[in-house]
Amino acid sequence: MEDAIKNLEHWTDEVTKQMLQNVVKRKRKFDKFERRHLIIMWLTIFSFVFYAIFLYSKIFVPYSYSASVMFSIFLSNHINVYFIVLCFGLYGYMLVLKKKVDKYEKEYHALRCEIIDKAPDLWKGEAWEKRHLVFEMMKKKYDINLYHENK
Repeated sequence: MEDAIKNLEHWTDEVTKQMLQNVVKRKRKFDKFERRHLIIMWLTIFSFVFYAIFLYSKIFVPYSYSASVMFSIFLSNHINVYFIVLCFGLYGYMLVLKKKVDKYEKEYHALRCEIIDKAPDLWKGEAWEKRHLVFEMMKKKYDINLYHENK
């Protein structure tokens, strides 16, 4: 368990601490996959652009006088197969990562909203007056907003 969550005062019980730990864990997982998706997205864009420049400079410009010659030169070069597989493989991996990002964002947001909805049950009496300290710590340390349900 995170030290900041573990060291919360006595007015935050163990169940609440575990819920806060779970939301931190899901936020980290979401952030990790979001970074991966962004990196793969840019790699995909750059690979498609690089391949288009390669095709333009090596095939379209020198053999622009005949479409059939361009096509035969394109098919005769085995590197084109590797570039196409690389580009579309990156594109497919980017789509898989996007689905995972959406899934983890949904899980994170659902748990965060659950904590917000159950706040009156989690902090009762004197603890209700001090819950803002937990919310501030979560916002500052982990960038998790427990004040409002909107993202």
